[in-house]
Amino acid sequence: MTEQQLPAWADPTVSPAGLDAQGVSRRQLLHRAGLFGAAFAAGSLATPAAAATPRRLGGSDPRLAYLVGDHHIHTVYSHDAKYTFSQLASAGEKFGLDWMVFTEHSNFGHAQFGAPLEHAEILKARKENPRQLIFQGLEWYIPGAEHCTVFSPPGKHEVDLLTKFESAYDGKLLGYTEGSAGAADTARNEAHAVKAIKWLAEQRRTGYVDDVLVLANHPMRLGIDSPHEMRNWRDAAPEIMIGMEGAPGAQGAAIPGWRGATSIRGEYENKPSAQSWAGYPADGYLTYGGFDWATATVGGLWDSMLAEGSLFSITTNSDAHRIVFDTWKNGDWPVGQNFDNTGKLPDPVNTDTPQPGSDFWPGQFSRTHVGVTGYGYRAVMAGMRAGRVWLDHGHLLDGLDVRLTRDCDAGRGVTLGGRLRVRRGEKLTLNITVTSASRLNPQGILPELAHVDVIRGAVRGPVADRDTWKAPDTRVVKSKDVTGRTGTYTLRVPLTVGDESFYVRLRGSDGNRHGAGYLGASVDPHGPITHEPGNGDPWADTWFYSNPVFVDVLGG
Repeated sequence: MTEQQLPAWADPTVSPAGLDAQGVSRRQLLHRAGLFGAAFAAGSLATPAAAATPRRLGGSDPRLAYLVGDHHIHTVYSHDAKYTFSQLASAGEKFGLDWMVFTEHSNFGHAQFGAPLEHAEILKARKENPRQLIFQGLEWYIPGAEHCTVFSPPGKHEVDLLTKFESAYDGKLLGYTEGSAGAADTARNEAHAVKAIKWLAEQRRTGYVDDVLVLANHPMRLGIDSPHEMRNWRDAAPEIMIGMEGAPGAQGAAIPGWRGATSIRGEYENKPSAQSWAGYPADGYLTYGGFDWATATVGGLWDSMLAEGSLFSITTNSDAHRIVFDTWKNGDWPVGQNFDNTGKLPDPVNTDTPQPGSDFWPGQFSRTHVGVTGYGYRAVMAGMRAGRVWLDHGHLLDGLDVRLTRDCDAGRGVTLGGRLRVRRGEKLTLNITVTSASRLNPQGILPELAHVDVIRGAVRGPVADRDTWKAPDTRVVKSKDVTGRTGTYTLRVPLTVGDESFYVRLRGSDGNRHGAGYLGASVDPHGPITHEPGNGDPWADTWFYSNPVFVDVLGG
């Protein structure tokens, strides 16, 4: 049975936004023991036997369901946020999220008091929202750099892991913040960041925790995550440090007339500082179609890392602190209490008047879709580690499934994050199955996909200069106009294998705003562009991106 012939398992009571590209309802997977077995329904990781066997030359990745989530969310246990776990989990449920990671800022109040108290709230939220996977995480201040999400699945050491890590490796707590070139402490701080990631890897290796993942947050917001640092983090433990935010949260920052005339989507409103890496251009501190410059630039930093032949995933999220147009404000402190001596803000109070904010609720605008073979915390993390990830803004798509196949092979091929082994001269087909948006998004708009772009880059191996941020052989090689197409359809793009290994990745948009890419029209003829300060309505400029598929040419 081919994927196009799969039965229509969709539950008619489930909204179309809850379907994957084959029509499989994510919510129904929670109740369908027959799909992955009883262990799947119980929430444990059940890996199909086919996934455990070595791949054939042509690949045969498993069929997937896609679970939607957000790995960067803040509550009253962060010093600059204001919502309870229950408020945010309920919002995530409303907007269709299957999994969420709560990532409180590291600081002295949190380290001393907040994390254990927070865990009780996590347990409550899990009980109140039994159909959601709710992770407890941490937003780590990387020594010498920016922030990262750190999280693990539920287990007896999930809190201990975070508190031990926070105390031993957080740059803010240790005073290891210096990262400017030539400063006396920079080398020590950068080395400590690498040591931290290796420590996390050791906790997983020894079984202290079942799993742990790290993702760099808003990497270009301040320009202090240099290319060599990002490569160092990745290479310290590629199975732990798996990627970065391709698009930051705070997507509502530049809604016209809301926050100010200088506001930029993602709150990317900074200029280079002494801490910034000097090799980034000033334009790198902006967002393009809401996406970080490192991701949005075809042939840019993300591509330069992929061109080494190593997977480095991208995600998107809400970074929820203060929601646009929301009417809640922080409660008042009791006498003698503050964040440093409690680790928690007072619960919010409703004012009935819109309060300042830049963010959307989890799942309201930004969504990360993870392909899983089973239901559960570890299944989501395994899908993320494997790179089976695509992301969209504004609920642009209901579903996306990607398979790269050898024309001479009958297998299912490989999907996002995978590797296809081929010989020179072989012909391949990139099968892109799109399910168009079929209901109004939270803004009351029915999103329409205008085009799908195929981006191809040569794989050349490790770079000599670890501060390289360009991949000169990466470009858009095909753009498919899909204006007016609805329902589920498959685009088939032929690819020919040359002498070099390569990768392909996908991108597409509603077609409302585009222009020549940052490195020129010959590289990217209609890529995302910046918006005028204060005039960046996110709902009018939405994109999707996918992780790459790698093609390894035998003897190449």
